Amino acid sequence: MTHLAAPALASLLGLAAASVIAGSAQAQSLKQHAAGTWTLVSVTVDGPTKAEPYGPAPHGVMFLDVGGHFSVSIVRDGVPKFASNNRTSGTDVENAAAVHGSLNYFGTYSLDDADKSITVKIEASSYPNFGGVSQKRFLAIAGDEMTVTNAAPSGGGGVARQIWKRAK
Repeated sequence: MTHLAAPALASLLGLAAASVIAGSAQAQSLKQHAAGTWTLVSVTVDGPTKAEPYGPAPHGVMFLDVGGHFSVSIVRDGVPKFASNNRTSGTDVENAAAVHGSLNYFGTYSLDDADKSITVKIEASSYPNFGGVSQKRFLAIAGDEMTVTNAAPSGGGGVARQIWKRAK
């Protein structure tokens, strides 16, 4: 090997390593962008009419950990308190308002960079019909904002769009 060949070989090896590192960063880009803690900005459902199932100012948090686990909690602003101050002894009206005004679920997830989707496998949910179900949703991330589009929301009636802001 000549004196000039060694630097050229080192250069080529450096480029090859950089290419592998860049390729692996691209393959993990959606995971890198999606992982973290998100706070809810809005939920809308586009159907025959546009609706805000959790009102104009919903509260929510979503956790997506790098190991593939997630948790989502959404609560309508202003759900009335139970007069009894006891969760297990609410009236039918109080229980209905609590169920209609909240959704909680958790489980595992996987991401698909090719179509910018997340598939959630729901382990359990406050909406029992979601337990054990897998759903594919689509993600759009721009800066600190993520839009999740769900064609099969728990309330039915159209396509749900959740807008989340990265927690600071």
